[in-house]
Amino acid sequence: MFESLSDRLGGVFDRLTKQGALSEDDVRTAMREVRVALLEADVSLPVARDFVKRVTAKATGAAVTKSVTPGQQVIKIVHDELVQMLAGEDGIPPLKVDNPPAPILMVGLQGGGKTTTTAKIARRLKERDGKRVLMASLDVNRPAAMEQLAILGGQIGVDTLPIVPGQRPVDIAKRAKTQAGLGGYDVYMLDTAGRLQIDQVLMDEVAQVHAAVEPRETLLVVDGLTGQVAVEVAEEFDAKVGVTGVCLTRMDGDGRGGAALSMRAVTGKPIRFVGVGEKMDALEEFDPSRIAGRILGMGDIVALVEKAQEVMEVEAQERMMKRFQKGLFSMNDLKGQLLQMQQMGGMEGMMGMMPGMGKMAKQMDKAGLDDSILKRQIALIDSMTKKERANPQLLQASRKKRIAKGAGLEVSELNQLLKMHRQMADMMKKMGKGGMLKKAMGMMGGKAGMPDPSQMDQAQLEEAARKMGSLKMPGMPGGITPPAGMGGFGKKR
Repeated sequence: MFESLSDRLGGVFDRLTKQGALSEDDVRTAMREVRVALLEADVSLPVARDFVKRVTAKATGAAVTKSVTPGQQVIKIVHDELVQMLAGEDGIPPLKVDNPPAPILMVGLQGGGKTTTTAKIARRLKERDGKRVLMASLDVNRPAAMEQLAILGGQIGVDTLPIVPGQRPVDIAKRAKTQAGLGGYDVYMLDTAGRLQIDQVLMDEVAQVHAAVEPRETLLVVDGLTGQVAVEVAEEFDAKVGVTGVCLTRMDGDGRGGAALSMRAVTGKPIRFVGVGEKMDALEEFDPSRIAGRILGMGDIVALVEKAQEVMEVEAQERMMKRFQKGLFSMNDLKGQLLQMQQMGGMEGMMGMMPGMGKMAKQMDKAGLDDSILKRQIALIDSMTKKERANPQLLQASRKKRIAKGAGLEVSELNQLLKMHRQMADMMKKMGKGGMLKKAMGMMGGKAGMPDPSQMDQAQLEEAARKMGSLKMPGMPGGITPPAGMGGFGKKR
């Protein structure tokens, strides 16, 4: 979402850091470019102007321009001001779901992703917070809207209110309130109907439901691709029914991101969640410092560690670590690593969250490298017998031809995979002996005395990123990289 803005700001700051000494004119020139970059990213003019004014005031003092690393100091000021702009004065409070059954009202225009976001938040409350959640659809206008929520509820294991044809939205809301109280639910979520545009009928309906249940939270769902229109929608809903938070959807798209940057400053309402995909787990809490880090190309090491913790089972991780420490690394182990990479968003997704790796991800894309590499490597491993996976040394010419043919690939690609496996096996053996592997695995799983990444301050996060960046993986230069032997695997098909 923020790719174009990140590129523009990255170019500005690259020039600043290369200059060494900075004059106030240098800083002011750079800040003019920053303002243009923000405006091109669809940030509203008053927000962009105010942001640049605050940064310029802090960055033109003698303490910055005459410091040892003035360019880095300016970047830090921009980062801090971005966080301030995204978080607001009061920060982002947690959802108010502490007085069961707590009603959460979901509002927004039609097509913004309201129903899917309702299910995503319900899943998050259930799995992360241990809440019993009931969902109810109040959308009596859109065909199959109620059935859609019921299907999503079945997928995520969350109860939905039984459908009673002919009921009005306010009556459904009252029935959900009663059911939540009698059923011992902690939270009940009401998915209201939307319209293609704001009208009086929509607002009256939402106001009636609001009065009937008195929600603890009223979350507005808006499409992040709509730019400044999303901000205008938020202002309208807040004026009519009162909004306590915003959920931005499609933040994995190619929009310019200006809505996210303007939303808090213009509306005063916190952004609670961002949708980053269609899957039920593709929802992230909006963390201003992490978003600012992504925009400025600093990566998001917390999100990477959280994803690793989600896909790694503790027992399986410990068994794997013991094998690696003994120098055991079979093709089955390699397949497990490749599958975990897929679950964590593939090579592009992982590299986008690693500090300083954004540019390399773009270089890979230009070179024709993509996540189909992982699929082809897994296909080759699947074509092997159990004995061949356990002992790749068995693979001679005739076996290699059979395996490559079974995967629909070339023998040269299998040779690349075997070379990568040998390199990784050697690396795991060395890391296991030095205790480095245990530390790395501990950080990913929250073991070995490593702190919870969500509780780490900026200095600790940077140190964690530095340590992770020191783990060289075969296949590509420059810090942590996906375990991909590029060669013949490298081209898109």
